[in-house]
Amino acid sequence: MISLSLLLFTFIVGVIGVLTLSFYRQLNIWRVNGKIPHLKPIPILGNTFAPFFLKKKSITDWLREAYNSFPNAKYFGMVDFGLPVIFLRDTELIKDVCVKLFDHFPDHNNIIDEKVDPIWGKNVFALRGDRWREIRNTLSPSFTGSKMKFMFELVDKCAENFVNYYLDHPEDGKMVEMKEAFTRYTNDVIATSAFGISVDSMKYKDNEFYQRGKDAMNFMGFFRLIKFFFFRFCPSVMLFIREPFLSRGTNRFFKSLVNDTVETRKAKNIIRPDMIHLLIEASKNDKGVEITIDDIIAQSFIFFLAGFSTSATLMTFVAHELSVNQDVQEKLREEVDSFTNHEGISYDSLSKMKYLDMVISEALRKYPPAGVVDRLCVEKYTFPKPTPDSDEYTIQPNSLVWLPIFALQNDERYFPNPEKFDPERFSDENKDKINPYAYIPFGLGPRKCIGNRFALMEVKLLFVHLLQHFVFETTEKTRHPVVFEKGFNVAADGDFFVKLRKRTT
Repeated sequence: MISLSLLLFTFIVGVIGVLTLSFYRQLNIWRVNGKIPHLKPIPILGNTFAPFFLKKKSITDWLREAYNSFPNAKYFGMVDFGLPVIFLRDTELIKDVCVKLFDHFPDHNNIIDEKVDPIWGKNVFALRGDRWREIRNTLSPSFTGSKMKFMFELVDKCAENFVNYYLDHPEDGKMVEMKEAFTRYTNDVIATSAFGISVDSMKYKDNEFYQRGKDAMNFMGFFRLIKFFFFRFCPSVMLFIREPFLSRGTNRFFKSLVNDTVETRKAKNIIRPDMIHLLIEASKNDKGVEITIDDIIAQSFIFFLAGFSTSATLMTFVAHELSVNQDVQEKLREEVDSFTNHEGISYDSLSKMKYLDMVISEALRKYPPAGVVDRLCVEKYTFPKPTPDSDEYTIQPNSLVWLPIFALQNDERYFPNPEKFDPERFSDENKDKINPYAYIPFGLGPRKCIGNRFALMEVKLLFVHLLQHFVFETTEKTRHPVVFEKGFNVAADGDFFVKLRKRTT
């Protein structure tokens, strides 16, 4: 009979062997690919995981350092958990990958299979190939101009509720933690525009919709990181134990919410021209596009997740820059006053506010919602030499390409004095000077963020309401310049305070 100690010894030797083989393979990924500039990988983890997932660096600092490692190269190589990655620096190559050669690089690298967790695997961001095209085409009508006009009234009501809270509670406006405040606003916007329910998170601070949203966004929690590893390396284990990436309670909440919404709308023939309605209608069609309840849940959740976090983060940075750049704020307030009246603001008027668009565009440049996005190669392609003394590189299927959005948009070659918040970069006189492939806050090509128009509307609308009634000011707790949190998100470290002083005229 084999002893327990022998089994344990065999297991340990096997693990060491697998790790050694993995480490050896990573070290040699770029050694066997000719003369290509590349970063030396960290054992097992590669180049990408340890620095920001383990909170050693902010994604912004890591991207700057990596981007500047080979300043004369069009691209360079690195490793992501054993996968070779091309880190693009050249804007022409970025155009090629995202637009001209889209069929070679059509997908994102989704680590969670839809069979293991449908909420994460079936959403439009994660889907691949023909299925992505089917769902994308189904969702696109949700974000047309006519749909935005309908959504405008719903979002406008949320903005009014937000501003009225601080008008009714002036003491709370003296020291506002903007991260929390703006996530409450975006929570209410998504609740009404995507799920058809009214939530006032400023008044009812502990409502379940908001609490579940906060839990869903806790990517850097210890147990969520452990789940990440298991989903990436042992998905069969997660499938066997039926463990979702979200907490079980939050997972049940969103599934039940969408299920109940769909059943109620079907039973009572409720029609709202929003995402859920379009998906319900698509599920009835006979065009060969199958839409299941899991598909509806997945699309609704990713819409919530994107709106809850990224829009709120953008608003936080806008509020900060307005508070430390009073000249910009005053010019924007003058425009707001010229377009608004006692009846409020209309969708058409909002779209005509050029300086507001310039301010938001500059905030998106300096603080893009995603520091980096990827593309997955499905058909091999030969890149030109990254440097004159390098070799050409043929990328193989299942390899990755990274687009370093934050680094590009903070590169002084494309944006002189990038640390300065300067909305004039986007004026009618200057915006044509911007390289369109160096400014990609919502991505580029067919995979560009589908909800960018909605996100811009909800951000602009809230600041119109706020500037009508308040002046943004710094407090003794305001941190400037911004310190970014250590982790994967482009977000400010710690609490983010701004004062809302009521206007006297």
